[in-house]
Amino acid sequence: MPPHCPRSHCRFHRSAEGWRWIRFGSYTRQCAPRVIPRFRCGHCRATFSSQTFSTTYYLKRPDLLEPLAHRLLACSAYRQIAREARCAPTTVMGLAARLGRHALLLLHELRPPGPLREPLVIDGFESYAFSHYHPLHLNLAVGAESHFTYAFTFAPLRRKGSMTPRQRRRREQLEATHGRPDPKALELSIAELIRLAAPAQSLTVRSDEHPAYPRAFRRLGDYRLRHECTPSVLARTPGNPLFPVNLLDLLLRHNSANHKRETIAFSKRHQSVIERAAWLLVWRNWGKHFSERHRRGTPAMRRGVSPTPWSVRRLLTGRRFVTRVELSGCWREYYARRIDTPGITNPRRHALRLAA
Repeated sequence: MPPHCPRSHCRFHRSAEGWRWIRFGSYTRQCAPRVIPRFRCGHCRATFSSQTFSTTYYLKRPDLLEPLAHRLLACSAYRQIAREARCAPTTVMGLAARLGRHALLLLHELRPPGPLREPLVIDGFESYAFSHYHPLHLNLAVGAESHFTYAFTFAPLRRKGSMTPRQRRRREQLEATHGRPDPKALELSIAELIRLAAPAQSLTVRSDEHPAYPRAFRRLGDYRLRHECTPSVLARTPGNPLFPVNLLDLLLRHNSANHKRETIAFSKRHQSVIERAAWLLVWRNWGKHFSERHRRGTPAMRRGVSPTPWSVRRLLTGRRFVTRVELSGCWREYYARRIDTPGITNPRRHALRLAA
């Protein structure tokens, strides 16, 4: 039973009320299920199949999507996954990008409705992509009580810290060629993070003493913010007010091969960092228990928006259409793969006509 017309120009794409369709034969394929039924929209006359509404649409190896989703959460690198699956590493890269786009739509669609009723804990997870000369921040907004991740944003940084004279010259050469990262990128990213995480309301925000945070909050004139600072030198124990986001930082480092210390599996694209993080955050919210030892429920269960944990298979059930989910702000840029990496020419965008 097709839930709606998959063509975005059809009037029954967003709402199926009063929609009529007819069966339009079927086709066979090599993998299961072998017989795929086809349909025709009674309004726009476009044809489609049951695969149109599956997360494995247009895949030559639909059997790989769910195992790959597990491998990405188990800290496997792309080439390790490819060797096990007996496929090309580019196949794994394409599937990981699809999972990231699917996760962005899930994060938006399954977001708890209404205003936030708990303090928000924010922090920046620092990593890099392509080389150490291209550091980045994944800014995270986590509920202080539920540990539910409400939003995340990306911000490019300029390499800092101690450098040899040769490294400084190399940084100057790269900045002369590709430009210097926006010095206000982190400030703008934090302001966008708060807007994505909560509507304009009274809100308590907990963070460390990073100087960019107060400047970002001043950009949020329609919010009534109470900012609580915690020194970053404080022990990162469960008693720390920033423990919810500190724990998420640990999980990102533990479950992602591209963020391990001294790894050769680091991401080669900033866009890839975003997509892998989005998939892990969806699983963290809906599939992973708050405590592995005590099994106290997932963050979504603690937030009261889900009675049970979601398996990876359930997270991958049903394709989400970006034309039916109104992604806001920078998330639409993430979905379209418009985040460039300095030094990478001709980056691949996501601008397919039918498989949006």
